[in-house]
Amino acid sequence: MHPLHASLHNELHARPSIYFDGPAILHHFAFLQESVQRSALLNQLAEAADIRMETSAAQQIVDCQHLTLKWEQHTEFFTLTVMQHIDADTPQWPSPPTLLKPLLEENAQAIVSATLLRIESAHQWAGSVEDYGFDHPTGSRVAGNDATIWSDFQLNENHINRLLLVNNSLDRYRLGRMARRLFDIETYRMMAMLGLPEAKHLSHELAQYEQQLTTLSTQHAEQQQAAPEPLFKSLTALSAQLERCGAQTRQRFSATEAYARIVFTRIEELREERLGDYPRLGTFILRRFQPAVRYCAAMSQRLETLAASATRLNDLLRTRAQVEIEVQNSKILNSLNERTSSQLKIQKAVEGLSIIVISYYLFSLFKLGLQSLNALGAEISPLTAAAVIAPLSIGILSAIAWRIQRVKKH
Repeated sequence: MHPLHASLHNELHARPSIYFDGPAILHHFAFLQESVQRSALLNQLAEAADIRMETSAAQQIVDCQHLTLKWEQHTEFFTLTVMQHIDADTPQWPSPPTLLKPLLEENAQAIVSATLLRIESAHQWAGSVEDYGFDHPTGSRVAGNDATIWSDFQLNENHINRLLLVNNSLDRYRLGRMARRLFDIETYRMMAMLGLPEAKHLSHELAQYEQQLTTLSTQHAEQQQAAPEPLFKSLTALSAQLERCGAQTRQRFSATEAYARIVFTRIEELREERLGDYPRLGTFILRRFQPAVRYCAAMSQRLETLAASATRLNDLLRTRAQVEIEVQNSKILNSLNERTSSQLKIQKAVEGLSIIVISYYLFSLFKLGLQSLNALGAEISPLTAAAVIAPLSIGILSAIAWRIQRVKKH
């Protein structure tokens, strides 16, 4: 077997739900912490509950003090779920268990999502959603009308969101999965919303960068004769700023998109049906959640578009500079051609003069030779002298010309 076969297969069982029978109260917290901080939190939890925690595991479900604790480690966050059964003395919306209070107080700044879910049976609940303190509640029948969910999505004095699930016929397994879906919606919704502040901050930066790019584009269009170096420097600085923005926000916006897809999937899994005149739970969430997700996606797309525009302007400037360089090179080549042509003409003139001079010296030498022969008493007729001197001169001049051409060729 492949060394990763068992671990990859066991991913199917990596995120189990807490299975329980209602009525019950579930507290769910999500902590935005790094791995080192998670280890400290788990050690704190183990000390408070007096149980052993497997800090290297992805999740764990343990029972202690009539409570069921479940923790999970995710890529960016850590979740803790606590389930307790309801009895006659349990408040309608109780505070977290006493053993968790020190842990929650110490890590309060890291809590990104806090949800309180109350589960009651259909024949035991108060019968009216107003009795649970909801203000302008939303509600839906879910899971094929086997349960009803209520909430007003208003944080209480402890900054906790409250949900009420009225169970008609869900067994313990379906009840556990339904609770997990609701917690996933709240947790991943809040994790996705972390991209919204960055998107708003990025919007102000992009407005400035768009103005700069517009100015540079105008200068490029209207100042074709100006030197491109200042534009290159400004555009390079702008591209560096856009790349910095992309590096800072790319991961957050990608995470927002991924978390939003999980929220959309979990809402679909609820299989909601309308409950009277109340707005549906999923519709209420999506109506306010989707615009934020789309805003983050729009900012990401706006940044990519701006970076692409800067790249195109950079390409135009490079093309313009390249054309100018080619024009300069063409002028230089033309100047070199003219110089070469002049040099060839001068060289031809020198070659002609050289042949003339050499011819002059040859005839002078032949004349001296003939005069010397006449002085010695050897009479040579002019016709004979011409017959001898002419071919010889032509041969010598031809050899000299051939030698000059060979030197030029090399």
